[in-house]
Amino acid sequence: MKKLQDFNFKRKNVLVRCDFNVPVSVEGKVLDDFRIKMALPTIKYLIKQEAKVILMSHLESKGKKTSLKNILLKLEDLLNQKVKLLTDYFQNNVRREIEKLEPGQVVLLENLRFYKEEKENDKGFAQKISELGDIFVNEAFPSCHRKHASIVGIPRYLPRAAGFLLEKEIKVFSDLLNKPKTPFVVIIGGIKIKTKIKTILNILKRADHLILGSKIGEVILIQKGQLIGRAFTEEKLIDKIDLTDPRIHMPIDGVIGLKNLKEGYLRTGGVGTLRKEEDVFDIGPESIKIFKKIIKTAKTILWNGTLGMHEDKRFEKGTKEIANAIVRTYPAFKIAGGGETVSAITTFGLMEKFDFLSTGGGAMLQFLAGEKLPGIEALED
Repeated sequence: MKKLQDFNFKRKNVLVRCDFNVPVSVEGKVLDDFRIKMALPTIKYLIKQEAKVILMSHLESKGKKTSLKNILLKLEDLLNQKVKLLTDYFQNNVRREIEKLEPGQVVLLENLRFYKEEKENDKGFAQKISELGDIFVNEAFPSCHRKHASIVGIPRYLPRAAGFLLEKEIKVFSDLLNKPKTPFVVIIGGIKIKTKIKTILNILKRADHLILGSKIGEVILIQKGQLIGRAFTEEKLIDKIDLTDPRIHMPIDGVIGLKNLKEGYLRTGGVGTLRKEEDVFDIGPESIKIFKKIIKTAKTILWNGTLGMHEDKRFEKGTKEIANAIVRTYPAFKIAGGGETVSAITTFGLMEKFDFLSTGGGAMLQFLAGEKLPGIEALED
């Protein structure tokens, strides 16, 4: 796989697939610029190399496709230079705009997902976009598990390279799978258990300890028949998780409330005491103590998924305590990823205390599950 340093970018049109799919308010204000900031080293390098930089991305807010004009002001502010948004970019006037670019100038193509051909990986669509550039750079690790035209189609037609961030993501996670410093402690939370089962099973081949969050632990206990009278259908791979494995650590207690959180009813109790009208919203004090003791022993820590409903102050303690325990484990190499996880870390003011924060969610999990990512394969020689 070629790197940025392998190319002479001077006066070349460089198509850069970024992932600017960030939270945006109803008024169009960027609420979290983490992914945009992480792409800046590659963009600034290309500017310094006197490339003509053509940025591409998708943006969906709550399932709705949104114009990248919402990203433009933030991007201009971070780059400290003007960036022009090009719409309807198969029209001749767009080609003329790109031809007029001076070395070091930047343009942004409108939301790729405004075109259905993007998700369909339409060859003609990919070829038309490729004709706007001389070189393709992928800096969109969070989208590398998608077989979309801008991820796997364009590289068929142009010389291609990985951006600095994509290169770092690949190295960090490859090292995790091949040679982590031990003890290796993995913390997995969140509620999307279906997307995490394969990762859990693969990472258990390397981990010394696997800590599971409140909701994911609850689901496993339901599937194992240890929580009666509750239904939760997931794929059968969950049956391969061996709860007798001493490396697996489940929450033993939690902050429990009614499913609809009405009536102000909350209690702390053992997970096994959960009634059918209740849900677990955070890990409890005994689980926190046990998990912190395990984390303290680590030389490598991987964290994906919050430990409870951290966005509600009543249920942030578990996630906050675990986050602080991680950053206080000074000898450990500390990695975290996933939108909710990074959001929590940002809220707690701990971003600078992690060694690496991944921009990926689904792509990160798929990589750690040992599966091939189409976007990475498309860059290989």
